[in-house]
Formats: sequence, structure tokens, C-alpha cells
Amino acid sequence: MIIKGPYPDISIPETALTPFVLHRAHELRDKPALIDGPTGRALTFEQLADAISIAAHNLAERGFKKGDVCGILSPNCPEYAIAFHAVATLGGIVTPINPLYTRFEVGHQLRDSGARFLVTVPACAEKVLEAGQRGVVEEVFVFGSLPGATSFDELLVDNGRAEQVEIDPREDLITLPYSSGTTGLPKGVMLTHHNLVANIRQMEGLYYFY
Repeated sequence: MIIKGPYPDISIPETALTPFVLHRAHELRDKPALIDGPTGRALTFEQLADAISIAAHNLAERGFKKGDVCGILSPNCPEYAIAFHAVATLGGIVTPINPLYTRFEVGHQLRDSGARFLVTVPACAEKVLEAGQRGVVEEVFVFGSLPGATSFDELLVDNGRAEQVEIDPREDLITLPYSSGTTGLPKGVMLTHHNLVANIRQMEGLYYFY
């Protein structure tokens, strides 16, 4: 038996995630796209789109490419979105890491996912710098500055712009979160661009997105 809800079916475009998220960025360019609640700091749609393209270019200059994995260990902040979509623009895969994880848990996820780079915040740096020193990742970026890590600001220096690489939305992964809902160690959940685009389309029209 198939049970259908009261709402009409949705269409899911065959597209990479970042162009889908930013498809109205030019139209809304002067409006806030992201607001940091604690500080009130805001990024407009134009600033967000520019920062993503610039950061993607600088990551590519460091050799990051389609299929590579980047860990992000951070609470919510505007820079998180920039890092996520910069990786996605290059066809990379983000593995989001819980800031409350222990050193062991962080190390396991970085090794298991094959992360090349890691983006974090100073408060979590003690756990991740050790991973960088042990060669688990090639480079650690930090929002702000911290000895032993590269400031994320270096990725925001306008040395060029990157375009979205060609993506097969149904096959190419964009994120690799880890689930503890199994026995043993957490395991990566492989999500494609199509998965996340579908999730956004499912939520469109809900009152708290207006």
C-alpha cells in the first residue's frame, strides 16, 4: 500500500548543490544571506558567492580536487558555509565532525574518511593539530588564527575565482557525515548532491524558511 501526503509531488532538478543554493544570489545580492547570531555579523548573497568562489580557487591551488575529502570541525558560523560550498564547488566531499568529539573520535573520522584537509576553530584546535602533526591530514585551517594552523583568511584572498566543476548529481558525493547508530565505530553515510538538493526541495514552503 502506498500512502501519499496531502501535498503535491516536488520536482528535483539534476544539478550540483552549490549552484542550486546560490541560483538567486545575483538577484538578492545586497540582502543578508547569513547572519551570525551572537555577533550580528552578516554576509550578503554577493559576498557569500564571491567568498565561496575565491576559497575554492585557493583550495584548488593547493591541489584539492574532485573526489578529495575535507573535514570541517566547527560550530555554526558563516565561514562554515563558505568552506562547505568551496569544497563542493571543486567536486570535493565534506566530512562534518562533531565539535564535542574526543581526540580519538576525530582521528578515527579523519583517517576513515581519507580527509586531506581540515577546517576548524581555535577552541577545537588542540584535538586537531595533533592529527595534522601525525600526518593524518595535509593542512589544518582555522577560522581566525592559531600557531601551527593556517588561517582560513588565506583562502579568502582574491587570487582568482573557481567555477563549479562538472557533477553527476546522482553519483558524486558531496558530504560524508558519520553515524553512531550502529554497533562498533561510527560509519560514514555517503550523500550525493542529488540527496541534498532533494532535501532542500522537500523543505521549501515550510513556514520557518520564509
